[in-house]
Amino acid sequence: MSLLCVGTVTLLSACSSNKGGGVSSKTGWNYNDPKLGGFDVPNYPGQQTGPGLVFVEGGRFTMGQTEENLEDERTNIPRTVSVSSFYMDETEVANVHYREYTYWTGRAYSADYPDLVARTLPDSTAWRSALSYNEPMVEYYFRHAAYNNYPVVGVSWNQANEYCKWRTDRVNEMILIKSGKLKKNPNQVNEDIYNDQTYIAGQYEGLAGGNRKRDLDPNGSGKRSVNYSDGIFLPAYRLPTEAEWEYAALGLKGNNPEPATKRRRGEEVITNRNTYTWGDPNTTRYGIRNSYQGEFLDNYKRGAGDNMGIAGGLNDNADITSPVGSFQPNALGLYNMAGNVSEWVLDTYRPTSHQDVEDFRPFRGNVFKTYVRNNEDGALEEKDSLGLLTRRMLDSNEMAGTGNNFRMKGSDVRNIGDDDSLNGIFNYVYDYGKTSLVNNESKVYKGGSWKDRAYYMSPGTRRFMQSDKSSSSIGFRCAMDRLGSPNGVNKDKAGNYFSGKRKKK
Repeated sequence: MSLLCVGTVTLLSACSSNKGGGVSSKTGWNYNDPKLGGFDVPNYPGQQTGPGLVFVEGGRFTMGQTEENLEDERTNIPRTVSVSSFYMDETEVANVHYREYTYWTGRAYSADYPDLVARTLPDSTAWRSALSYNEPMVEYYFRHAAYNNYPVVGVSWNQANEYCKWRTDRVNEMILIKSGKLKKNPNQVNEDIYNDQTYIAGQYEGLAGGNRKRDLDPNGSGKRSVNYSDGIFLPAYRLPTEAEWEYAALGLKGNNPEPATKRRRGEEVITNRNTYTWGDPNTTRYGIRNSYQGEFLDNYKRGAGDNMGIAGGLNDNADITSPVGSFQPNALGLYNMAGNVSEWVLDTYRPTSHQDVEDFRPFRGNVFKTYVRNNEDGALEEKDSLGLLTRRMLDSNEMAGTGNNFRMKGSDVRNIGDDDSLNGIFNYVYDYGKTSLVNNESKVYKGGSWKDRAYYMSPGTRRFMQSDKSSSSIGFRCAMDRLGSPNGVNKDKAGNYFSGKRKKK
């Protein structure tokens, strides 16, 4: 269920009534009691599902190549990994969704920062080809209402990440509006725009009349902004990692013969490995004998010159992309995880990722940053002219002793393991433009598209492109972290629990 459909009562319960009780099991002090210091602990109902998202229960799976390795590159050797539970967009981001973003950005910044607005626009010329008549797509695909619900393309990896940030702020702003903490403010411009971090830091107050939260601190100001500990904010929207995307595309929960229910624990077994996203059969057509038998299961190119079939018998009923939500979803309810458009993921590309990354939440691409603080009082510096807080890379002193990975030599670890003598086995150097087409701006994209053969629709296939480049066959969808219990049921806590006393042997 979408969070924006949740009633105001549910949202307000996360704010915590200041009359709420609760006693610390470690100190015996009351929570939410101004007479005992005012430590505020909300009655948190658990993470709600954000707009557009589907819950994906995590687990282990075999990540990597499942189809024949036609190019014999061995860049994606199968290996067992685990991903935590997360949320994934039900569909790809469509033109209408992305136009909402460009419209909002233009309304907020066009007067003083037209270049910033221009940088948000998709590259419509990605459709252009020297020997194809694609000019109508250049002119109309992103702009015309006929393509409102078609996946946005011509968006670079960098642009997709900026969209995720914008979407995070708009969703959390609406949550605050629905819970009465903010008033609607349609006239946000330049530095006076809502952003999660500036709001939490007290640098955005919005229009007068918002019902700010009561501050229980006896030395406080009486009212305060909502913060993360109040449990109202959703985590940030972001691109999925490569492992998350592949895991979600496979939809292996549908291959569990006895999934957990209220009555049973669930089998720790997966029957059959999926070649494609729609299940066990190694086929691209609907196989059950009924009126759908023989229908194409996603939008792809069947062969040379065959993008759509013949008149009177269109095989996938789409010449280019098709609307998001078309074709059959996979076992998790996710649409077009194969075909239609390929999708950006968060990872930086390396052909050796299968050897280099961890086996739990595997990911390459970390760049560790912090918000800039005023050295005199430790408070965050004032927001910039765009209404955002400044971030900087962590310096060597701040990185010293960080984590338990002795290979980290700085805050930008996208190239960790490259020319790493400590590894002892793999010593690679990526000299972009001379000996390699790979560098830290090479980003992974997954899945087949309307331009691809069926081979690329296998979730294990991977390709890469520079982060500032785009294509008429690459789009994206967003993901979100799951906080708390991994099973997605908010009343269930993480871990196993046993009632009654333990019996003696």
